[in-house]
Amino acid sequence: MQHKRSIVQTLLAVLLLLTVFGHPAAGRTVRTVKWKLAETWPSTLTPLASPPAQVAKMVKEMSGGKFIIRVEGKEKHKAPLAVLDMVKGGQYQMGHSSSYYWKGKDINTVFFTTLPFGMTTAEQYAWFYYGDGMQYMQQVYDRFKVLCYPGGNTGVQMGGWFKKEINSLDDLKGLKMRIPGLAGEVFARLGVNVTNIPAGELYTSLDRGTIDALEWVGPGMDMKMGFHKVAPYYYTGWHEPASEMQFLINKRAYKKLSPEFQAMLQTAMKAAAADMYYENFAASADAWDKMKADYPDIKVKTFPGPVLKAMKKATDEVLAGYAAANPLFQELLASQRAFMDKARQWTIISDYNYLKTSMELEQ
Repeated sequence: MQHKRSIVQTLLAVLLLLTVFGHPAAGRTVRTVKWKLAETWPSTLTPLASPPAQVAKMVKEMSGGKFIIRVEGKEKHKAPLAVLDMVKGGQYQMGHSSSYYWKGKDINTVFFTTLPFGMTTAEQYAWFYYGDGMQYMQQVYDRFKVLCYPGGNTGVQMGGWFKKEINSLDDLKGLKMRIPGLAGEVFARLGVNVTNIPAGELYTSLDRGTIDALEWVGPGMDMKMGFHKVAPYYYTGWHEPASEMQFLINKRAYKKLSPEFQAMLQTAMKAAAADMYYENFAASADAWDKMKADYPDIKVKTFPGPVLKAMKKATDEVLAGYAAANPLFQELLASQRAFMDKARQWTIISDYNYLKTSMELEQ
C-alpha cells in the first residue's frame, strides 16, 4: 500500500473506481460487507469517539449501504485496553485506540501516539505522510497482523489536574497519578506513583483519593468529565504535544475487501482523523472561554522551570535507555528527531513568530 497518498489523491481514486465500475450498488450485484469496530472509549465520549462513527457513516454512504461497520464502545465489549488483541484475533475487523497503550507489548508503538517534548501535530502528520512515519508504523504493527492508520489528533494536551500545587520536585514525590505512555515512566523517575485507569473510572478515582492527580486531554473533554470539581490546579502540557489515535484493521479482513471498498475505507479514515483534530480544537476553545467565565477558581499553572528541566532530563534518559536496548526504537527515534529538527525550524519561523508578533502588537 502507498502510505504517502494525500486526501485529494485518495478521493480521486474513489471517484475513478466509481466511474469505472459504477456505484457499487448500481447495476450489479455487490456482496454486503458487515464489519465490527471496537473502540477504547465509550461511544459517547466525543471527540475521541467521533472518527469511528464518521468512518462508519461515510463508507455506508459511499457504498450505497453495501459496506456496514458497526461501532461498539467500551460499554459494549467491556475491554477498553484489549482492542489490539481483539482486532488481531479477528473478533473485530477494526479498532480505534491510542498506540501507546500497547507499549507493554512493543515499546515501539509509542512513536505513533506522541513523545514527551516531541513534535507538534502538523510536524507529526508531515512525518507520517511525507516522512518515514507510515512505513515504520506498518513495520511495527506487522507483528500483530494488523494494519494501522492515523485516527485523529488532540493536539497539545494539558499537563493534568492536581489537588495540590506543584512548586518543586519534592511535591511530585509520592504523588499518585494517572498518566500513560512514556510520560508515566518519566514521572515515575521523579518519584510519582503512576497508574493507568480507564476513562470511566477517572473522576471517581480522583474524587475518592485513589489518585491525587490525572491527565486526560484538554478543556474540551476535561470539563465534561468534571475534574475541576475535585482538583483545582490545571497545568499546561509537556508530555503529549500531538496525541494521535489509531485505526487498527485485521489484515485478513482487509484483503477480502474489494478495491473499491478498500479505497473508501482509506478515504474515510483520513478524513475522519483530520476532522477529529478540528472538532477537539473547537471544543477546547469553547470550553476554555467558558471555563474562565464560569469557573474563575480554577488555577491554570505551568510547571516551574526546575521541574520542567527535570522532566526533560528524565525523558532523554528514558528514550536513551530504550534506544540502547532496542535497535528499531533507536531507528525510529533517529527518524523522528531528524524530521523534527528540520520541521521545527519552519514551525518557529512561521507559526511561532506569527503568534509572537501578533501578541506583541496587542500589548
